[in-house]
Amino acid sequence: MRIGELATRTGVSVRSLRYYEEQGLLASVRSSSGQRHYTDQEVERVTFIQRLYAAGLSSRTIAALLPCVDAPSKENSDAALERMALERERLSQHITDLLQTRDSLDAMIAGARRHRERV
Repeated sequence: MRIGELATRTGVSVRSLRYYEEQGLLASVRSSSGQRHYTDQEVERVTFIQRLYAAGLSSRTIAALLPCVDAPSKENSDAALERMALERERLSQHITDLLQTRDSLDAMIAGARRHRERV
């Protein structure tokens, strides 16, 4: 299938699919005229990549996880699990930071309301 059909079947823009290729997340076979062609397997791969993006992972992290899919082995699985655990910790720290930022903003809002009531 060509890139437009893959985009339609996955709900992902053609631009995103090209980006996935640039990042090494997706591969195509080029025709003699330079058109990208994909197999039905790429539909599943793009769906999987989208799930990883939805989980908050970067394209660099996704690229590091794909060997587990492309060449399953104990070593690749262990590396993928370790990388996902690190990403989870990074996200947890980011959540903590966001909660602290929200708490600071709440305190500023409360102070501004108290000030407004006195005026």
